[in-house]
Amino acid sequence: GLTLLAYLLLTCYDLLAVRYARVRVGPGKTMFASFLSYVFSNNVNLSVFGASAVRFRLYTAWGVAGVDVVKIIAFTTMTFWLGLMTVAGATFVIARPRLPAALHSPVETTLPIGVLFLALSAGYVVWCGLRRQPVRVRSVVLPVPSIAQAFVQVLLGAADWTLAGLILYTLLRANAPVTFGHVLAMYFLAQVVGLISHVPGGLGVFEGVMVVLLSPVLPAQEALAVLIAYRMIYYLLPLAVGAVVMGAYELLWTLRAWQGLERAVGLLGPAVMPTILAVLTFLAGAILLYSGATPAMSERLKWLEDMIPLTVLEASHLIGSVLGVCLLLLSRGLQRRLDGAYHLTVLVLAAAIVMSVLKGLDVEEAVVLLIVLVLLLLSRRMFYRRASLISQRFTVGWIVAIALVVGTSIALGVIAHKNVDYKNQLWWRFAFGVREMERTGDPSASRASASRALRATVGVLVAAMAFGLARLLRAAPPEPSAPRDDELATAARIAAESSCTTAYLALLGDKRLLFNDDRTAFIMYAVEGRCWIAMGDPVGPEPAARELASRFLELVDRHDDWPVFYQVNARKLYLYADCGLALLKLGEEARVPLADFSLEGRERKALRHYLNRALREGVSFEVVPPDVVPALMGELRAVSDAWLAGKEVREHGFSLGFYDEDYLKRLPLALVRREGQIVAFANIWPGGGKDKEELSIDLMRYLPDGPREVMDYMFIQLMLWGREQGYQYFNLGMAPLSGLHDTPVPTLWHRVGRLIFRYGENFFNFQGLRQFKEKFDPQWQPKYLACPGGLALPRIFTNLATLLGRGPRSTREE
Repeated sequence: GLTLLAYLLLTCYDLLAVRYARVRVGPGKTMFASFLSYVFSNNVNLSVFGASAVRFRLYTAWGVAGVDVVKIIAFTTMTFWLGLMTVAGATFVIARPRLPAALHSPVETTLPIGVLFLALSAGYVVWCGLRRQPVRVRSVVLPVPSIAQAFVQVLLGAADWTLAGLILYTLLRANAPVTFGHVLAMYFLAQVVGLISHVPGGLGVFEGVMVVLLSPVLPAQEALAVLIAYRMIYYLLPLAVGAVVMGAYELLWTLRAWQGLERAVGLLGPAVMPTILAVLTFLAGAILLYSGATPAMSERLKWLEDMIPLTVLEASHLIGSVLGVCLLLLSRGLQRRLDGAYHLTVLVLAAAIVMSVLKGLDVEEAVVLLIVLVLLLLSRRMFYRRASLISQRFTVGWIVAIALVVGTSIALGVIAHKNVDYKNQLWWRFAFGVREMERTGDPSASRASASRALRATVGVLVAAMAFGLARLLRAAPPEPSAPRDDELATAARIAAESSCTTAYLALLGDKRLLFNDDRTAFIMYAVEGRCWIAMGDPVGPEPAARELASRFLELVDRHDDWPVFYQVNARKLYLYADCGLALLKLGEEARVPLADFSLEGRERKALRHYLNRALREGVSFEVVPPDVVPALMGELRAVSDAWLAGKEVREHGFSLGFYDEDYLKRLPLALVRREGQIVAFANIWPGGGKDKEELSIDLMRYLPDGPREVMDYMFIQLMLWGREQGYQYFNLGMAPLSGLHDTPVPTLWHRVGRLIFRYGENFFNFQGLRQFKEKFDPQWQPKYLACPGGLALPRIFTNLATLLGRGPRSTREE
């Protein structure tokens, strides 16, 4: 108890020093640093300077400057010596013990030493009261403590040393007729000699002086026993505690360093770890199968024979081998990042660890399995895809690898038990087989081990056949088909809640829809040649989007085609990078913040001009709900036909809307009229759900002989209307090939894209489209194409162009 109190008092050294140095460190950390410093310095070198390394290690790790750590060390050192000189000096003056002749001291008693110590202690306090200027030691400036701090230093150090002496007195008083004062005098004299000797911890020196000083009242062997007990209690026991605490601290610090490393390579870890864990799981399964095919060590079986029943041994051997083949199959699911495969693998590994111990005390095997299990538990977030392992496509390589492991384990079992006479009754032989192994001296001749290997082989083959049969009997995956009316209605509901308005492209009906099981998310896609081209990111909540991306890739993989994601956002690129797809920048999308949009100010002069000119021509603007649209179909068809005739183009699709009455009836419509006649219209995409994140339009048509700048007028009115309705942004759509900036090492795609954007204006008008959108002062966001790279790119671009143009005869629009 006194030792605990003494070390608690020692922690106050640093609490006082931190205030002196004006360092902002929490009291818990400060006491922690002080405890560890004195634990190690007391045993390595009793001088407080021995604690410097520990203090530097801890305080600098907590962000304390090196100069401030020096101040803390200087202050605690002074407190240490002040306490020793004060208590020792007082004891030497009051008790005045005679110095033994063996010390060869020039003085007979401790009185002169005590007077010197007290004078030094008092002189320090007086100096702190008189000194105002700081002390400079080379480049370090040490402020002088106040007189109050000096008094606290003296009292704190004196209390600490008194407690240390009291611990020794408690051990001595039952064996020797000594007073507390005389014990303190002897204790401090021995400590001073130990300090002067510079022997680590004063080991041997302190004990030798104390044995000499105690010799008049206590035999040497008894004195030495007391001193050994004192060193164990006051020195070694705290050292053991400190070593454990310091080790735990360093372990936590290392874990934090690894976490920092993981963050630094955060893009690499998720990309490679599932494959690494799949390989490790496959190897773990192979280890279980090979272990089940070979005999266990007779010594370990002998231990198990006295601890577990035979039925437990037999069952664990069979179950362990079955779990091994399960791990072979589950490793494919881990490679595909399936969450179901992850959870099953964790359970199987945990059970396999238990089976490894029960079937033959195979500790080495259990340790390997435990390592794989820990790595899996630390990588939970990398397995996010929801799918069935039964539905996964096992490639030829996977099937061959699994067959090889199962086949070689069977062959290994035959070779390992080559000396066994195989008979029918061997299948039903149950025994530990320890005595048989000891009698023959040949583990391969053990019929009990051979019986277990045979039964394990049957269990493995049954498990493999059951999995294969389940795959053969599973329902065939549905082939893609055009969306039904109920699917379009579901897509409309999901799109209305989405923050991305391009989700409404699903209502065109020209794309197939892939929904998740809960019907809360979908992917819209079309198939052109070998390319399955998804329009935009998966639509829906984040977890469902990740699941759908995985399911879409599985569907494409099942047909041995290429997955392509067109016009995806930057914030979702991790989905496609994880799948190993190449990322190409297509251009930038313009979004106008509506909260700040107005026609006021000098920079809006051009917009006011377009608006006033249109108003002078007698036009008006209105937004009509979907239920009004059917009555307007005749006028809308006339405007659309006139627009197409004037442009001499065929309507595009996939990423742009085309004239379709069912499509137009599902959404609100923006109309521009002149003298009651519709001269322009556009269907509205109201997105963002309750938050109203985004507003946009898709199909735009106007009469060629209508008012000039009618589309500028429509955009201005739509933005003003959207601001009144509470929408946050107006999406002007993408400007293709814009934003492909110069890079130190540009890719071929960047070179080609920049050349087309810069010199293809006469053919594509990409720069003109960018300039048209720039006048609304939008925020630009990049859009990407995610697809397989390499030699597949030319065919992917060809198929994409065909799909966007709704046929090879179309010219251009986007």
